[in-house]
Amino acid sequence: MTAWSSRIAVYLGTAGAAVGLGSLWRFPYLAGTGGGSAFILVFVIACVLIATPLLAAEFALGRRSQSSPPQAAGIVAAAAHPGIPSTLTQPSSPWNAIGILGTLAGYLLFSYYTVIAGWVLAYTWKCAVGTLAAAGPQHVAALWEAFRSHPLEIGAWHALFVGFTLTISSRGLQKGIEPADRIRAPALLILLLILATYALIAGDARRAFAFAFTPRFSELNAPTALAAVGQAFFATGVGQAMMIAYGAYMDRGTSLIRVSLIITASILLVSLLATVIVFPLVFGYGMNPAQGPELVFEVLPRVFTEMPGGRVIGTMFFALLVLAALMPSIALLEPAVAWLIQRGGLSRAAATWVAGSSAWVLGIGTVLSFNRWSNWHPLAVVPALAHKSFFDLLDYTCSNILLPLGAFLTSLFIGWRASAVFSAELSNTAPVARVACIGLLRYLCPVAILALFIAAMA
Repeated sequence: MTAWSSRIAVYLGTAGAAVGLGSLWRFPYLAGTGGGSAFILVFVIACVLIATPLLAAEFALGRRSQSSPPQAAGIVAAAAHPGIPSTLTQPSSPWNAIGILGTLAGYLLFSYYTVIAGWVLAYTWKCAVGTLAAAGPQHVAALWEAFRSHPLEIGAWHALFVGFTLTISSRGLQKGIEPADRIRAPALLILLLILATYALIAGDARRAFAFAFTPRFSELNAPTALAAVGQAFFATGVGQAMMIAYGAYMDRGTSLIRVSLIITASILLVSLLATVIVFPLVFGYGMNPAQGPELVFEVLPRVFTEMPGGRVIGTMFFALLVLAALMPSIALLEPAVAWLIQRGGLSRAAATWVAGSSAWVLGIGTVLSFNRWSNWHPLAVVPALAHKSFFDLLDYTCSNILLPLGAFLTSLFIGWRASAVFSAELSNTAPVARVACIGLLRYLCPVAILALFIAAMA
């Protein structure tokens, strides 16, 4: 079985899998539309008390089973029965739904996550060569609309990013993923610190900090809380099976709680630094922080065209997003790659290119959703889904069905069905931490996930 080369490699690899566009792009606009400090407060609590134990549970599934995600829970379920060998594989176990749902979610997410990554790759180039600067602040929105309306251009950048991702992944854990993490992690941190420093100097830090960090409990309502919990799930990668896959590569001496806390801390640090970068610039140049997804491709590019040195800063910002998207993209595909290697007998390179190429083809549907297929609604006969495009349906299926359902089953399985096995996997953790983790998985996590699921279905 493939294994991480060192403890540092584990920390960099798992944190790199989680820290992505969810923290740097999605978090600022959700905080902006969700009331700032109220959203951030619930997000921090959700990361610590809900996402962290779920991450540990997924790592435990992978390490105990030493199997690909679609079969991991079945093997652990067998181990939970006294007298049944822990290596017994039960492909037909109903608990295997945990890994199957996560693998499918990761595969679908890869198909459209890499399209968005292609956008930021394209905008890195447009900033670097001066296309944004030449457009000027009044034409940034038109440039964005023109870009999205050309499927061949979007498709080319999408293919370029996917090709780069698959090239790294196909080289395997120690020759591809680990070296990429060692380069990406410091580069990401350096860019974050440079951009945060610049934003504090050039932007309106006072208004930004007042918006993001002044307690406003009157704005803490159910929709804000649910959005923050959902962001905690999305940002940490819970329910996507990638941590099950990466857990299978961990040695027995690695503390699963410590790894999970490092991921959570990394997510919180990067999310807060993204807030420090975005909001001072937005307020400093008179923009609206509650702009939603357009914040990165319309609002901030306008700021970059107006500020001194904006071409350089804009290039660095979009390069930061490219780096952020890279390792999570590899991790999203890892469960499918591991399954093809184990069940299909394929080599690492063949499994990577088979899974990645087919997901790239599926991603063409997302590319077309913003132009040629923008008026096509595949499930128009279903009232609740009547106005959703191909991309909207993929995102809805992953975010509102596959991810919460997989996380819910994980919390029930580890918290109730296999708590003894989980406790054994946490043998190098303080007893109070083990008890707290199991308690959170039994009670708080299922309730929070059910609330999200019900809200999404309403």
